[in-house]
Amino acid sequence: MEIINMDNPGGGKKISRRKLLLGGAATAAVVLVKSSFGKIVQTSLPESSGLLADPTKLLGTFPGEIGTRSGFESLAKKPTFTSSRTPIQSLYGTITPSDLHFERHHAGVPVMDPGKYELLIHGMVDSSMVFSLDDLKRFPSVTRIAFLECSGNFRTGKLEMSPQDICGLTSQSEWTGVMLSTLLREVGVESGASWLLAEGSDAAVMTRSIPLRKALDDAMIVYAQNGEAIRPEQGYPARLFLPGWEGNTSIKWIRRIEVGDQPYMTREETSKYTEEVKDGKIRQFSFEMDARSIITYPAFPQHIERGWVEIRGIAWSGRGRIVKVEVSTDAGKSWYTANLPGPVLDKAHTQFKFLWQWNGDETEILSRATDETGYLQPTMQQLIAARGESMGGYHLNPITAWYIRRDGQVLHRPER
Repeated sequence: MEIINMDNPGGGKKISRRKLLLGGAATAAVVLVKSSFGKIVQTSLPESSGLLADPTKLLGTFPGEIGTRSGFESLAKKPTFTSSRTPIQSLYGTITPSDLHFERHHAGVPVMDPGKYELLIHGMVDSSMVFSLDDLKRFPSVTRIAFLECSGNFRTGKLEMSPQDICGLTSQSEWTGVMLSTLLREVGVESGASWLLAEGSDAAVMTRSIPLRKALDDAMIVYAQNGEAIRPEQGYPARLFLPGWEGNTSIKWIRRIEVGDQPYMTREETSKYTEEVKDGKIRQFSFEMDARSIITYPAFPQHIERGWVEIRGIAWSGRGRIVKVEVSTDAGKSWYTANLPGPVLDKAHTQFKFLWQWNGDETEILSRATDETGYLQPTMQQLIAARGESMGGYHLNPITAWYIRRDGQVLHRPER
């Protein structure tokens, strides 16, 4: 086997198969080689071969059917039995690559044949109808950019926690589908109807009650994400998508919508997805995700050096656009308005940036967001004061602080 040398294609530099495969170091690239039979094939090339110093000396890979990330990039979600978190600190811009979109399942990912897919809409309607995937795609399509977030998207408790660990259950995509209002007009909603029951095809048969007002506003049945068919983990071949609302209401693998005149009080909105508040009360149907922000750089596990540092992160709100993000570099004693480079979209992740000169002193950096309703992101202490000590783990959006040591190490400041 020999390496193709582009300066001398007929007599490339030879390397033994053993050295090529066992080179003593991790492989660093895929190159084209000529086998002993004269056939050009792809193989991995070890760094120790010394042939990667000048990429102009090796023939690169030919165009392929599916693109890949560079072998030097190692982006990955952090999975558990029920969810996996997006590496938000490693992304650029606001669109989450489809394969890095967070996952949250109640009974795993079902295998769905798009050719057999059906969506039933019935109940308080003029005509019950069943829509195939092709039927859905015949309606006028709509595309919008919006975030999706799990209502339990908050963790704390350790210094060694990254943005992915703290709130990696949020992602943003370009979604394409048909407006649910279009389908409801097709079946005809009866007078007096005010709620829907949305039901999924997973083994949990996930169900949620949805107010009709949301269905007629901006709800979608989506079948595409970031320019391709929606991925199985996100509900292939079609899902309900409710921009700005807690993720569990955006039922994946949607198979049935029943129109009614009252909420259906399913398991997922009685024993689950409710929050304790003060005086022994329970808050139910807390659909909208409150305004939130997080600094994604600098953050654990990064180190910084003295001098100018661009603090950057993302902010979002389920109630509309972000209008302001403020950054503090002195543990909240003073606040400065960050730059929002845009685009600033409705119910979407928004970038913020703030240029800061670090002098080497220990400090804490924080961010807080304000949305177009005037809502200001609270501290954990303010959340406790409003809801009580036993408020549970849903809809927690506290200001998140990063502690910077003199050596430049950045650590999470845990909340009590």
